[in-house]
Amino acid sequence: MQELVGRLIALDQEASETLKVVTYFDALVTAGVGLDGLLRGAAALSGAVAGAERSGKITRWDSSGARLDASATSVRSPQRVTPTASVWLERAGRLHANDAMVVERLGLAVDILDSRRVPENSLDIVLDAGRALEERSTALARLHLDPSTRIRIIGTSMARQAPGAASTVVPTRYGMLRASIDRKGAVPDGRAGLGIWVRADHAPESWESAVIAHRLTGPDHPRVDATDLGLMLRLAQSFDPEEPHDDILALRRLDDRAAAVLLTLVQADSIRSAATELGMHHSTVQARHEALTRELKYDPRTPVGRMRYVAAGLLLRLMDPPPFDE
Repeated sequence: MQELVGRLIALDQEASETLKVVTYFDALVTAGVGLDGLLRGAAALSGAVAGAERSGKITRWDSSGARLDASATSVRSPQRVTPTASVWLERAGRLHANDAMVVERLGLAVDILDSRRVPENSLDIVLDAGRALEERSTALARLHLDPSTRIRIIGTSMARQAPGAASTVVPTRYGMLRASIDRKGAVPDGRAGLGIWVRADHAPESWESAVIAHRLTGPDHPRVDATDLGLMLRLAQSFDPEEPHDDILALRRLDDRAAAVLLTLVQADSIRSAATELGMHHSTVQARHEALTRELKYDPRTPVGRMRYVAAGLLLRLMDPPPFDE
């Protein structure tokens, strides 16, 4: 199916976007994701609030992965009524191109969920910050975990499942990831984001940090431990990729060569040592330094400039596509 999607992308952009929606929900259904996961996925995919009403109960999630007040009134557009539920997006104004398809596939997925009578995944509840502490504790008991047990959550690709570990697939703003519980400090092979260690009843905090850590992985560092990020983790968690700061956009505009020169200038002890490392003449590097200072609107070799560069570089990695596939 992925191969088919790839071919259609080259032939027909509109058709490929439709197929992406289909394959996205097929993957969620195959992974056994529950209603909350389906709604989170629809919200992340569309960038709008997604909701459902089943048996008189309303559930709503926004695109950042937050559960919303079920009693709040809002426009339901587009909406689809299925034999088992009503599902919708909350899009004010003109609909986006794939909104109708997202709601159609969401409705089908909810119907399949009902036909399978899939019980709610306990780990989904444990990871849901919108659930009451008592509800998460009850779900932990079903996983044979005491609320005070020290754990961390590990984020990996959907296909990578640690043997013996409780896991579930969770739609995030950075795509679908598999969340697994780690109690013993086991580090999985391959690309993985390691969440911070917490009490089991605070698992949502660990999961949120694992998602950030997974996004920051790369070919040279396939495993990132959120604990190592320190205060930068707070910065990353507060970042909205839809509203990047000018410092981030300035880095994004640089080509590969300029980015390499900038990195060397930031790390080198002096302009002369930077020139030696780059294999360039001292005066040429001096000129590049001055040009980059004008373009960035700060001097990357000052303490404050280095701080702005490091922060912008970290957040840029949260915006760009994943650096490599497994």
